[in-house]
Amino acid sequence: MAQHTQVVGYVRVSSSDQNEARQLEAIGAVDRIFAEKVSAGSRFSRVALEECIRYVRDGDIVRVASMDRLARSMRDLRQIIDELLAKGAAVEFVKESQTYSPGPSNALANLMLNMLGAFAEFERALIRERQAEGIQLAKKAGKYRGRNRKLASSQVDEIRQLVDAGVPKSEVARRFEINRSTVYRLLAVPKER
Repeated sequence: MAQHTQVVGYVRVSSSDQNEARQLEAIGAVDRIFAEKVSAGSRFSRVALEECIRYVRDGDIVRVASMDRLARSMRDLRQIIDELLAKGAAVEFVKESQTYSPGPSNALANLMLNMLGAFAEFERALIRERQAEGIQLAKKAGKYRGRNRKLASSQVDEIRQLVDAGVPKSEVARRFEINRSTVYRLLAVPKER
């Protein structure tokens, strides 16, 4: 019995106040969508991406609005694409008009992936550099206060109590919808008196 090929969409925005509508419009109609609101900084915090990789089957197509929505570094981009290709799925990037399919390696496709991925990584580095410059100028002018705290002091206290009670840090992170690294960072700060 022939397997039905599915088009699977993956959408990611960096924060909860961003809207994924533009990406959903770009990828068009798909059979299933995996969406998340999380920074691409750590792949381990990207639950929808991992679910997407587990879900796809041989012959499926994973459609993404652009390369920077799938990964922020060239290494991660290659690793994610290689995992999907190993499962027999193709990866399509709408913005870049590129599709990578399983099978024999295509030298031109590899060149394009490396070039476009490098440009996306370079563009992200420029954005971060300009952002840091803007923050420094705002600090000098006394206008920068940093971003708002995500957790109240009472929540930080509750996190400490849960960890002290033996609840795994990954479970605590899930309960509070934060990264595990945030839990470690909060625990490293001395408790306020």
